[in-house]
Amino acid sequence: MTISTIHPLSSLSPEDKILLQQGTDSRLQEIIYANIATRFASSLVDFHLAVTKKDVKNDATILDDFRRLVPLTDHESYRPLLTKFKEHPCKLSEVENLLTPGLPDFLCNSSATSGKETKFFPKRSQSVHDQVITDISGKVVDIYAITHRDLLQVVTASGEVVHTIPLTASSTARWRTTMNWSIETDDTRMGLIVPGHVAPWATGLVTHRQSFLFVHALFALADPHVDQFRVLYLPIFMDIVRLIQVEWEVLLSSVRDGIVPDIEHIEHVRAHLQGHMRVDPKRAEELRHIGPPLSCPGWAQRVWPRLTTLGAICSGVFSMPLPKARTVLGPSITIHNFGYGCTEGLRGKAINFGESGDFVLDNEDVVEFLDVTNEQTTNNIVQAWDVQPGTLYQPVYTSRDGLWRYLIDDILQAVGFHPRNAFPVFKYFARKNLSIRIYPWEITETVLMDVIRSINEGITMVHEFTTILDDCDSPQTVGFFFEVVEDTIGSNVQLIKQKALAAFLEMYDDYQSQIDLGRMRQPTIRIVKPGTFMEYKRWRVDSAGVGINQVKVPVVMWDSKAIKWMMERVVMEL
Repeated sequence: MTISTIHPLSSLSPEDKILLQQGTDSRLQEIIYANIATRFASSLVDFHLAVTKKDVKNDATILDDFRRLVPLTDHESYRPLLTKFKEHPCKLSEVENLLTPGLPDFLCNSSATSGKETKFFPKRSQSVHDQVITDISGKVVDIYAITHRDLLQVVTASGEVVHTIPLTASSTARWRTTMNWSIETDDTRMGLIVPGHVAPWATGLVTHRQSFLFVHALFALADPHVDQFRVLYLPIFMDIVRLIQVEWEVLLSSVRDGIVPDIEHIEHVRAHLQGHMRVDPKRAEELRHIGPPLSCPGWAQRVWPRLTTLGAICSGVFSMPLPKARTVLGPSITIHNFGYGCTEGLRGKAINFGESGDFVLDNEDVVEFLDVTNEQTTNNIVQAWDVQPGTLYQPVYTSRDGLWRYLIDDILQAVGFHPRNAFPVFKYFARKNLSIRIYPWEITETVLMDVIRSINEGITMVHEFTTILDDCDSPQTVGFFFEVVEDTIGSNVQLIKQKALAAFLEMYDDYQSQIDLGRMRQPTIRIVKPGTFMEYKRWRVDSAGVGINQVKVPVVMWDSKAIKWMMERVVMEL
């Protein structure tokens, strides 16, 4: 069956505009009514005074009060309250009714990709339920983790434990809620495989990233009947591909002999994994005949003849592996960019099947928008029905979990409006405030990604990258760390620097003159040893407690420890 493509409208009819406004107003009133008695709501003094004597459930004037009197917020606005969850003991009297009535079911931590302090957001189960998780057909290699960093016990004045809150990644909260997997009943599922899934359930409890990817790769290779791959971000799929390339012989031996190999950090689940392995010399021989992932184009189609789809977020920086992923997959497998998400809770769902990345935001919360060219004040906030196609916006998020006008650090580009429900349609554009400032320019994430695309034009030379403000010498410049493809070291390596410089010269008319005047150096390029970025992600998971599925390589790296770690793995400077 052919699925028709949805084409966003460039504007709304008066009738659709009214319906969108009514729906937004209704949700906002519900959120205000549900959370007005919380401690954070009472701290919004002007707003609280304005609505104290009003019927919050039915009086529509509170919507205007909200839009006039509630300021923009960020994580610092909530920090004094959220730190109470980290106190020992965690007292019921201190954490009840903070952002929402009662107690949260999860405390979700951010990935701290930029190197800043990890942020935490309380979540209730009803707000993290995700129908996409159960929307599968056929056999699926589903790469998800269900581990937690800590269990926070809430106690009464007498010391009685009345509630336990997992500190975990938001993706884990979504999986556990949607599938009804409470931590207390994990032991009952250890030997199971979720219907339709390829890897045993216990794989999700592996906490070491390399071992986690290895186990998923093993069970995926052992099964020739895979229909779909699903990962949170496209780079996770490419990490599995690279792991298979490196561990090819070990994986083939395991498939042939039906044995989970002696790898580290799986002792607690090894027996449950082994119970699902089968001796299969025929499959091992099939794989050996095909060869490892980088041995031929369209490798995945040969390994899994029924494979039709790879689902992954592949917008923004996550689009960088697309050319290599397409080569590995082959032309008949579709990459489906299934939407948008952030730890704060805002989610978007793709309106079409495929890579386009057009999405509509979750319709159970309230999202306003701030034009990125305007001053960050409430007077400049734009409502959903007034967004302009082509304009870049930051989302302003008011959630069922008690975030009030929270300014998300992402930039979305308005595309138009959905023809069926009138919701605004967006594309992900970039992270906000992720740039390198060198007079007279602000070198943004999108500029840096364009440099990499220029380097890889025609032939992929750079696997992964990050950048720094390189002030090791004077004047400052942009510093690149590159992990390159295996055959790039040699005659092609100098071409990388030439292409990088050419890209900057094309994007900035006065780039050469700034160099000639001594205000700027040419970009520095450091080649790191193979596997460095895979190892970096493992290091971040182990050292910072970042979720296995959350960990990312920043486009711009500011963390001094991370920069030092990268410097130690440099094998060549250009």
